[in-house]
Amino acid sequence: MKVLIVLTSHGALGDTGENTGFWIEEFAAPYYVLADAGAEITIASPQGGQPPVDPKSEAAGAQTPATKRFYSDFAAIEKVAQSIILNDVSADDYDAVFYPGGHGPLWDLANDPDSIHLIGEFNRQCKPMAFVCHAPAALVKVRAADGEPLVKGKEVTGFSNTEEEAVGLTKVVPFLLEDELKKLGAHYSKGDDWGSYIKSDGLLITGQNPASSEAAATQLLVAMKAK
Repeated sequence: MKVLIVLTSHGALGDTGENTGFWIEEFAAPYYVLADAGAEITIASPQGGQPPVDPKSEAAGAQTPATKRFYSDFAAIEKVAQSIILNDVSADDYDAVFYPGGHGPLWDLANDPDSIHLIGEFNRQCKPMAFVCHAPAALVKVRAADGEPLVKGKEVTGFSNTEEEAVGLTKVVPFLLEDELKKLGAHYSKGDDWGSYIKSDGLLITGQNPASSEAAATQLLVAMKAK
């Protein structure tokens, strides 16, 4: 099993002067679910190199067994630091793709032409794809073969309006993910705020928030093994 993990390269939290990036738990939990199952993992980002980390994901209250394992896994830390440039990636070389969240994807992956093309290719090749928390933002400009939004008519989830309000960023983010997915015709649903909740529709897997990342990766494994 060869799995691509795509991280954001965007580090500025709007015009707040604060930093954002990818959420460590949303990378670490899926990374170890996949690696422990024997998957060969490649990490990419739009700009390559060290993707920015959301500093809030380094807070004591955001730590999990997976993040603690990551902090002592120097091989994994180095792999992240040397992420390859997304433009150099081909869906032909992988069996599945996983997009962790953090607020960064709302700015770059939502609009990145290489990411949009890549997701379209994974879809065309009927390969499983998983997106967690804010990472479903990477789907908003992706079109299916018929020209319609890829998420139209699909059962999806993602970071909810109430969760965005709870972190105080409703007026900072470029768009509210829940609203945007609904606008595109997706059948959006959510579970309890901060609880694990995923939706699986064909080869498209989405998770609501950081707590959903492990379940989304587990479902991605199921989808790969079913092919």
